[in-house]
Amino acid sequence: MFTGIVEELGHVEAIEDLPDAARIRIAGPIVTSDAKHGDSIAVSGVCLTVVEVENDSFTADVMRETLTRSSLAKVAAGDRVNLERAAAVGQRLGGHIVQGHVDGTGTILAREKAEHWEIVHIGLPPSLSRYVVEKGSITVDGVSLTVVTVSEDQFTVSLIPTTLELTTLGQRIPGDLVNLEVDVLAKYVERLAIPHLRAIAGEEAQ
Repeated sequence: MFTGIVEELGHVEAIEDLPDAARIRIAGPIVTSDAKHGDSIAVSGVCLTVVEVENDSFTADVMRETLTRSSLAKVAAGDRVNLERAAAVGQRLGGHIVQGHVDGTGTILAREKAEHWEIVHIGLPPSLSRYVVEKGSITVDGVSLTVVTVSEDQFTVSLIPTTLELTTLGQRIPGDLVNLEVDVLAKYVERLAIPHLRAIAGEEAQ
């Protein structure tokens, strides 16, 4: 589990294509300071398992399913990525509950600069729109954010200077893909509610 509070900006050192997968090496001195084989590190919102740690870098395997659902399929050597270690028991939960299981990708549509923050418009896949609500939580490239406005095909978030400076969201431009993870609580509520709603609908139809 993660919190969506990015610990550092790392960068991709190398990518090796494998059958139905890829092996990626990422530099990040903070997240590798206590990392070991088998640990989980969120890379721009994608939970990856550490295969090897060497100096200030770690290597992870990215499966086909992850490449299909996330923007990691398009990363290249030199690209910046947001990094966060798994949450430790007993620490403060600064963001919200983040699994690192990307639900899909969105596209940066526009940016509006204000004096002290930026409003970013992000395209929302139709399959995810029902999980996104105003003032609710969403994870964008591994960053826990609060939804400002939402429609059927897009939503907006407000980025403070710290987020702009310390994460990749400060560098994203219109057209860029970003990883999206909706609030897992919304998905569980839907799963539990559907049978009851169907039963009610059936009773009303009789």
